[in-house]
Amino acid sequence: MKLHKIFTPVLAALALIAGSCSDSYMEDLNTDPSKANGIDPNAQLTTAQLQTYGDLGMVEIYRNYHYAFSQMLMGCWNTTNYGGRHTIDNNEMCRIWTSLYPNAIKNLTDGIHNSEKEGLTNVNAALRIYRVYMMSLITDVYGDAPFSEAGLGYIAEKFNPRYDTQEEIYAAFFNELTDACGALSLSGDKITGDVIYNGDVNKWKKLANSLRLRFAMRISDVDPDKAKQEFEEALMADGGVFTSAADDALIKYMEVSFSFGQDTYSDYRGNALSKLLFGNDPANNPSYLCSTFFNQMYNSGDPRTFIFARFYYDGLMSLTSPDNRIDLTEEILSKGIPMNPRDPGAYSWEPWPAGYDSDIMKEIAENNPSVEVSMTRETEPKLANNFLKSDNPGVVMTYAEVNFLMAEAALKGWAVAGSADGYYKTGVRASMDFLTDNYGCRKITDEEFSTFIANNGIGYTNEQRKAAINTQAWILHFTNPSEAWANVRRSGYPRLKSPAEYGFGQFLTGGQEIPVRLCYPVLESSYNKTGYDEALDRMGGSNSWYIPMWWDVD
Repeated sequence: MKLHKIFTPVLAALALIAGSCSDSYMEDLNTDPSKANGIDPNAQLTTAQLQTYGDLGMVEIYRNYHYAFSQMLMGCWNTTNYGGRHTIDNNEMCRIWTSLYPNAIKNLTDGIHNSEKEGLTNVNAALRIYRVYMMSLITDVYGDAPFSEAGLGYIAEKFNPRYDTQEEIYAAFFNELTDACGALSLSGDKITGDVIYNGDVNKWKKLANSLRLRFAMRISDVDPDKAKQEFEEALMADGGVFTSAADDALIKYMEVSFSFGQDTYSDYRGNALSKLLFGNDPANNPSYLCSTFFNQMYNSGDPRTFIFARFYYDGLMSLTSPDNRIDLTEEILSKGIPMNPRDPGAYSWEPWPAGYDSDIMKEIAENNPSVEVSMTRETEPKLANNFLKSDNPGVVMTYAEVNFLMAEAALKGWAVAGSADGYYKTGVRASMDFLTDNYGCRKITDEEFSTFIANNGIGYTNEQRKAAINTQAWILHFTNPSEAWANVRRSGYPRLKSPAEYGFGQFLTGGQEIPVRLCYPVLESSYNKTGYDEALDRMGGSNSWYIPMWWDVD
């Protein structure tokens, strides 16, 4: 694949220098002392980590498709138009593929090669672990994909890499994570380019083992014996798994100004997903919660309901900051405005909840005649400002998720020390605390938590328990949309209805059912025809978004 070939100014300069006269004087004359002799693998790790949520062009796919298919957001034009209406748009669907392969995967693969040559064992292991994680984002969206030969264009002239089957990719994940974890050493080289753990080797070991738990659970329905083996071995592996929120794998981002200029697409310092959820036309196109997500929390008495959801008047807000929003939430709740007059389904908030005349807005209107007093769309739940900040963390994996994985493993009878009920409760508590610790949300009190658990226990049958565990995982993964969609497809929970079942079938352009993958980029049929054709042959000759993942047998 031509996308994987590495042509950087540094490498081009090195090639020219290597071919020049061997005379030391001429070598010195032709060497710019201000230029590096190579790319530091630590810097390549940094770039890949920051791209995960910092690439504005790539994370658009989460707003357009993932959040819609997982029924977490709806009503924003982008989300409703693409994922909500099941609109097939190859330019939008291919964003993860066309962003990660020529950037993160290329950087990680090249960094692995360079760190191995330089004897940087710990850096090499961290790069390998992160490459596995980044490849999981690709394969869990598209299915079969280049992995074993991906990013080897410059290194091994693999310009048209083979599409590995997803079964092969997952087998390789387990091997890579096991080997990389074993290679990490406290006495080894320093990992200096790490914006997740700041080079903490012990936490990298925990991440490798915890990812094995995630991937083992992912394949638990299609290959239960392999899943059980990998899960149990990961629990016993050197370094262990996440045991507290201090182990959370979170990418650190900076506070940067909101902008949608061209330079923003190559600036990975801020959380670009937060920028998108804020919106490039925020007053007219904010992020609304999907009724499915809102109703699940509201109807269950979840104390996080109005942590995620707020009611705002946005007519006075800035294009670059949510600070001027007028929060009407407490007024709306005090007036008893119906939160759910009838289920509007998963397409949009139609019909909208009842409007009302706002006392808050009456006072503001006295000094600003342009302000409306009668609220209509303001009664639709919007995503709270806490989730719209550029220094919000990028979520890779959390302690809360590990507890939900352990709970389901206990249901399956795997060798875990503890009960499904215990892990479930710990996971819910950790999930609530995660919002406080990382998004500045208010603390859920012990009384609120106890009341919620008393009314929303894990259930009695195994199916009820599986549903409870994975519904809570769905809420947890709101800030990790790739994992949210993957786990909904794998577990089958929560049970999501197609918009067609709510009476919106006439708006759906790409099929009535909820899609289960995204289509390969059209250009792959030209750039890597052999691999592309082989992958399509395995799928029955069709690049359809209704062909499930290998692991999706629910």
